Amino acid sequence: MKPLSAIDHRRGIFLMLGSVICFIANALIIRALGTMQAVDVWLLSCIRFGVGLGLILAVYRIGPDAFQPRHLYRHPRLISRGLVGSLLVYGYYLTIVHLGAGRATFINNTYVIFGALLAVLMLGERFRPSVAYGGVIALAGLALITNALGTGAGVGWYDWIAIFIALGSAYIVVTIRQLHAEGEHTSTIFGAQCTYGLLLCIGPALAAWAPHPPLAWGLMFVAALCAGLGQIMMTGAFRHLPVGEGSLLQMLVPLGIACGGVLFFAEHFAAHELIGAALILGGTALPALRRPFLTKPA
Repeated sequence: MKPLSAIDHRRGIFLMLGSVICFIANALIIRALGTMQAVDVWLLSCIRFGVGLGLILAVYRIGPDAFQPRHLYRHPRLISRGLVGSLLVYGYYLTIVHLGAGRATFINNTYVIFGALLAVLMLGERFRPSVAYGGVIALAGLALITNALGTGAGVGWYDWIAIFIALGSAYIVVTIRQLHAEGEHTSTIFGAQCTYGLLLCIGPALAAWAPHPPLAWGLMFVAALCAGLGQIMMTGAFRHLPVGEGSLLQMLVPLGIACGGVLFFAEHFAAHELIGAALILGGTALPALRRPFLTKPA
C-alpha cells in the first residue's frame, strides 16, 4: 500500500467520523421504530440494501470511472465481499437475539484487533502498537458500557458464532482495502454488498411479509438512507486509512448509541458506564495522537 499524505489521512478521518454519525442515526431510528411495532429483520435488511443501490445510482454514474455493475459477478473478491458481508449482517442480528445486544456487540467489535493483524499479513501494513493499545482500551470501555461481561455466562455456541462474525468483519475491511488498491471504485465495492445482500434477503422477507403503517415505512426508509450513506463513507474512508485505525473509529458507534439512549429514550449512565465511555474515547483517539509524521502531498 502506498504511503498516505496528511491530506489523505485527514480526509479518511472525516469520512469515517461521518459514517459513525450515520450508523448511530440508523440504530436510533430502528430503535424508535421498535417501540412502535415489531419489524422483520429480513425486511429491514432488504430496504437497507435496496436504498443503498438507489443511492449508488443517484450519486454515482455508471461507467469506467465509477459504478461498474459487470464487475459484481466477474471479480471474485467483489463476490466474496458481497456474500460474506451480507451473511455477517444476518449473523450479527442472530447473535443479538441469543446473546443480548451488549455481549454480541462486544464480541463483534473485537474485529478491530483481528483486522489490524490480518492487514499486516495480507496488506503488508505496519503493525502499530498504538492501534493495539487503543483497541484494547476501547474494548474494555465497550465491555463496561454494554455490560457485556456482567451476566457471568460461559462461552457457548452463539459466542463462537459471534467470534466468527468478528473474524469475518476483519476479512471484509481488509478486502475493502484490497479492492481499493486494485482500482475498484467505492460505489462498486458498496454495490457488491447491496446486490448480494438483496438477493439473499428478499426471499425470507417476502415469506414473512406483513403490512406496516406509512410512518413505519418512512422510518425504515430514513434508517436505510442513514445506513447507506454511512456505508459509502466508511468504504471511501478505507481508501485513505489503515485497517486498524479506521476500524477503531467505528468503536464510537456503540458509544453514540448509548448517548442517544440518554437523550431520546430517558436512559441513564451508571458510574461504570461513564468510565467505559471515557475509555472508548481515549482508545479511539490514541492512534491519531501517536500517529507518526505523514508525507506531505507533492
